[in-house]
Amino acid sequence: MKYIVLIPDGAADHPRPELDGRTPLQAAAIPNLDALADAGELGLARTVPEGFPPGSDVANLCVMGYDPHDYYTGRAPLEAASMGIQLNRKDVAFRCNLVWVEQGLMRDFSAGHISDTEAGELIDFLQNNLGGGGAAFHAGLSYRHIMVTGGQGLEARCTPPHDITGKPIEGHLPTGSGSAWLRGLMDVSARILPDHPVNIQRRREGKAPANMIWLWGQGTAPNIPTIGERYGISGSVISAVDLVKGLGIYAGLEVIEVPGATGFLDTDYAAKAASGLASLKKKDFVYIHVEAPDEASHMGDSDAKVEAIERIDSELLAPLLAGLEHTGPFRLLVLPDHATPLDIKTHTDEPVPFLLYDSERKGEGGGDFNEQDAARGTVGRVDGWKLMDKLLSEGSGTAETVSS
Repeated sequence: MKYIVLIPDGAADHPRPELDGRTPLQAAAIPNLDALADAGELGLARTVPEGFPPGSDVANLCVMGYDPHDYYTGRAPLEAASMGIQLNRKDVAFRCNLVWVEQGLMRDFSAGHISDTEAGELIDFLQNNLGGGGAAFHAGLSYRHIMVTGGQGLEARCTPPHDITGKPIEGHLPTGSGSAWLRGLMDVSARILPDHPVNIQRRREGKAPANMIWLWGQGTAPNIPTIGERYGISGSVISAVDLVKGLGIYAGLEVIEVPGATGFLDTDYAAKAASGLASLKKKDFVYIHVEAPDEASHMGDSDAKVEAIERIDSELLAPLLAGLEHTGPFRLLVLPDHATPLDIKTHTDEPVPFLLYDSERKGEGGGDFNEQDAARGTVGRVDGWKLMDKLLSEGSGTAETVSS
């Protein structure tokens, strides 16, 4: 038996007037997802437990089968692992976004999706000018980077920058213990980054400058059992996002780098399918994550979100299913890690639709893959961290339901 998890990040949403009152999942032409939902099991999963921040860190940890109450320590340590950053017991890792702030407003949490090369120059500049004194800056991809401290700032209260797009940053800067030091670093970055040659050139080209850093998502290295230890299987993870790669590393999965996987709308969906099939020739399990629907939501672009969902269905899922016909029996779990409604352009903790398909048995999903049909599904509502047990059990059974 082969096992696959497919994550269309942030695909769950609310009804939209520009989509004739439908959600993007309802509006999208997704015949493969709908057929699987109808022939499998359909329900809603709570992937962000009450009291936790509704981010991809908590949600993907949950989907991989780890109860966040027991294992969540923060977002940035997961991204640090993907970047090869070794954290000792006292280290605290922060997510360090390159952002565009103008007239006190968070204009763009991604600095116009700045290129890796440009961002690398800016992070090197920050390390030379702000590194030391307890801070070390490490370049990641595009706007996503890491700052590591020797313990400073762990207890500070920090806001994700994508939560305040278009809003004043005042009132959302770090607060609490250690916040003065963090705010000091952010203030200095806002003074020295605008005149860097990279930003001068970006402004000349009409692009968003990366004129400030934003620190958030801090935490220490987690201690979690691997999927191999828990289930006795081997597996891999496919994603363009450092967070998901890092979680895969802690879970004992092989990280597969896919050429053309960008973490944006232009990602190579077909290449992810091909890489997943190639991995399943050697391993039992693959976790495939696609960031594109979430990015479209943060942009507030409903057309782009519908297109991303449709391309996941036609360019990733269709060839994946065709290839799986030659690998033997398989079980497939599909769900967004969290909802990212277009109306607020950020994540929520509401339950998300899931489908579980078993090639050897017909279920009673009785609906399409969307929020409304999943709410009427036969499985009901489940704790998201229990879905991995449900996927990997040979008898599909019925997951324990939880109250809404």
